[in-house]
Amino acid sequence: GRKMEKRVILFQGDSITDAGRNRDIKEPNQSNAFGNGYAMIAAGELLSKFADKHISIYNKGISGNRVPDLEGRWQNDTVALKPTLLSIMIGVNDFWRTKDSGAQNTPEKFKEQYRALLKSTLQQFPNIKLIIIEPFVVKGVKHVTDDWYPDFPKYQAATREIAAEFNAVFLPYQSIFDQALKKAPGNYWTTDGVHTTLAGANLMANAWLDLIK
Repeated sequence: GRKMEKRVILFQGDSITDAGRNRDIKEPNQSNAFGNGYAMIAAGELLSKFADKHISIYNKGISGNRVPDLEGRWQNDTVALKPTLLSIMIGVNDFWRTKDSGAQNTPEKFKEQYRALLKSTLQQFPNIKLIIIEPFVVKGVKHVTDDWYPDFPKYQAATREIAAEFNAVFLPYQSIFDQALKKAPGNYWTTDGVHTTLAGANLMANAWLDLIK
């Protein structure tokens, strides 16, 4: 029989994925290497549920990252780990920096950079399973003001289009958080409209885990 492929699950992204993790820990499956966000909750669930499968899980999210930042560290933080399942949550900073620090970017440019990153990844790992995550915000909580619209949703649309193009699983967090607002207000789910509370992190983790069979 063929040897079972080693399963390596990698969470990639920005601060929402990073969630204060200890970046000095290089080994997989270490609590402190996951921070206190959705990746930690999801990883813990996977490790207990699939204890017989010998999976290695990593979180390599870095706060403030945009797609070009991912490109810059992709070799070390993604390719070298040989992921079999790669989950990417990126995009909020690609937009946000155009607001708070005058960065030049457009949804079109963002999409082009993201496509290039995925193309090179799929050339190296043609059988990789991809989860492309929609960046989300909760309007009216701290940072997220009316002037995020109509531009920010165009970055969200870009991630949806990319997921379709690359035959990836798409995780529509915006609608998940919109639904959650029927139960409790925005500041229950996020601290600032962008980063999650414990409740928001668990909401994210549950939706992520629903994708894993």
